[in-house]
Amino acid sequence: MAASGEWHCEKRPFSKNESFARDNENVPETGCLSIIVLGASGDLAKKKTFPALFNLYRQGFLQSNEVHIFGYSRTKLSDDDLRDRIRGYLPQGKELTNDVSDFLQLIKYVSGSYDAPEGFQELDKAISEHEISKNSTEGSSRRLFYLALPPSVYPQVCKMIKSYCMNKSDLGGWTRIVVEKPFGKDLASAEELSSQIGELFDEPQIYLGASFCKSLLLPLWNRDNIANVQIVFREDFGTEGRGGYFDQYGIIRDIIQNHLLQVLCLVAMEKPVSLKPEHIRDEKVKVLQSVVPIKDEEVVLGQYQGYKDDPTVPNDSNTPTFATVILHIHNERWEGVPFILKAGKALNSRKAEIRVQFKDVPGDIFKCQKQGRNEFVIRLQPSEAIYMKLTVKQPGLEMSVVQSELDLSYRQRYQGVVIPEAYERLILDTIKGDQQHFVRRDELKAAWEIFTPLLHRIDQGEFKSLPYKPGSRGPVEADELLERAGYVQTHGFEITVQ
Repeated sequence: MAASGEWHCEKRPFSKNESFARDNENVPETGCLSIIVLGASGDLAKKKTFPALFNLYRQGFLQSNEVHIFGYSRTKLSDDDLRDRIRGYLPQGKELTNDVSDFLQLIKYVSGSYDAPEGFQELDKAISEHEISKNSTEGSSRRLFYLALPPSVYPQVCKMIKSYCMNKSDLGGWTRIVVEKPFGKDLASAEELSSQIGELFDEPQIYLGASFCKSLLLPLWNRDNIANVQIVFREDFGTEGRGGYFDQYGIIRDIIQNHLLQVLCLVAMEKPVSLKPEHIRDEKVKVLQSVVPIKDEEVVLGQYQGYKDDPTVPNDSNTPTFATVILHIHNERWEGVPFILKAGKALNSRKAEIRVQFKDVPGDIFKCQKQGRNEFVIRLQPSEAIYMKLTVKQPGLEMSVVQSELDLSYRQRYQGVVIPEAYERLILDTIKGDQQHFVRRDELKAAWEIFTPLLHRIDQGEFKSLPYKPGSRGPVEADELLERAGYVQTHGFEITVQ
């Protein structure tokens, strides 16, 4: 069987004119595994990628007798230099000392350019030596490349990998590539990137880096019962030294166009034929293709005061650090229901959640509307939870109603159970060849088609970002937009029925 190559875009894989390890039970998934982190000296790698690999190692998903980890970047470092950089970002504690030390010994560093053969030839030599040392003749050799790099270098790096670093085992195995978001800056650049990488690898080799709790609520999951859906990502810190990089993209490209849109798809999609990745992604694409063009009056952009104090940010920057965008899905289930996507930096709290607000009950004899609406909330971070806000009778002799919560907090309910971080799931899914949570090329195209017209207008200065104070909720105009969209904030106070 020929070796395969695959690419994943911060959620799944591609391969070009080669067989690949997907939906093939005969492909051995044991043997040598080499994980190569490109951009190993950068912030993303040390803060997210390497800690995720460590947690997978601690939980036994990465076996020391099979796996080796390679860091690659342009910075001149020794193996120990890289290990020292990573160490401070790994979990601390006396009981973890041995695990941390053992994990760091699995890491080797290679320095080289991203667009010249010499460094990749040296990298391939190091990987091959590891494969030989692990007796990979007894099993397959697997190579996973994680590109913790800017999108601008993806094509040249993928070309180098294709030319010099592919799996060479005669016993099968695979080469897979994970690429990070944002994938492009608009539809044209994303299509160009897809084409350039697609010429090198087929889709089951490329992993672009998204479950169903809806069955209980399925009879209510439609336009007849739901008033609005809000998908929120809030951070209580700013760009923190990454202003120059962030300014090239902004909050819509960085968060809304990919992460929040993925969540929207999972909330709004129809039940797939099966849980096979292709069936799930088929339904997600249908949702994206049903989104109508964005209206100017349903967008609010913001930029926190002090953002341009960063010397790497241009003084005339209009890049939004906050955005609220309302999307509408033109289909039978969701016609008329606003989907509110909201993301921002330097706000008053840190959270990511899905908030489904139900319509007011007709003929409200208990005057519950003054309490707020019933809501179904999925808190994604921090402290994962699922809860419902309901108006209920308060215990006692008086006929009083209050708003209460039916709360399933994961860390309370599942004490002692390790809840994986997103990057751990991403890497493990890539190793397994599970494409369910990764973005397919037609899905990527449909997502960019929604936002490209708005992004071009922002880039051309036609749509201005409003100033807001750090530590606030964002521009007040965003709250006014939510009110116009029909969102009713719940207050939680009690009311006595006369």
